[in-house]
Amino acid sequence: MWTTAERRTTISLSAPSAPRLRLRPEASPGSARTALDGAWWPRSTNPAAELPGLILALQDHGPIDDHRPITHVLLRVADWDDRPRRLRIDGPDDAQVVRLSWFDSLPAGLLTAIHADGRRVDLFTVPASRTQAEAEAAMELASHPANHLHTPDLLAALTAPPERTDHADAQAGSESAWESEGGRLREVLMTRPDSERRSS
Repeated sequence: MWTTAERRTTISLSAPSAPRLRLRPEASPGSARTALDGAWWPRSTNPAAELPGLILALQDHGPIDDHRPITHVLLRVADWDDRPRRLRIDGPDDAQVVRLSWFDSLPAGLLTAIHADGRRVDLFTVPASRTQAEAEAAMELASHPANHLHTPDLLAALTAPPERTDHADAQAGSESAWESEGGRLREVLMTRPDSERRSS
């Protein structure tokens, strides 16, 4: 017979998918913590479908002798369609249950995964609706070793319209192509302070 907790555990109806994930390179000892540890581009806003693959990938990241299970994930309410409290993750060797906590107060686009030993991974969640070029540019920026932007700034760079000038109509085609290639986000990366660019 199932316990009450087991009955309340959500189970994904599909196998975990390979996540579109980019993590920043491992920091050297003593280096300052960056704003984010990387970025993830889910295929939908269904947490039961998207989170298992992400959690398994994060657990496999790092030295083979240092793998610790993820036990808790913090998410922003407005970023997802529904809000399960417990999610069963079926891995290649065994199954685990991860606790999910939902907050209105988390910054937009932020997901925090917490390992059993207390380590945390802060990810920018790229909206599923963005184009591949936009998502790849955002993931490149969020995972850059010298990134100083937090998730609301990255979202703003994704959604801000390009600056228009008097001759904008004549340049509309080229601006559109530039934007479709993630140009605005790459420009954000290039406008980091000189000291940060030199350290990368």
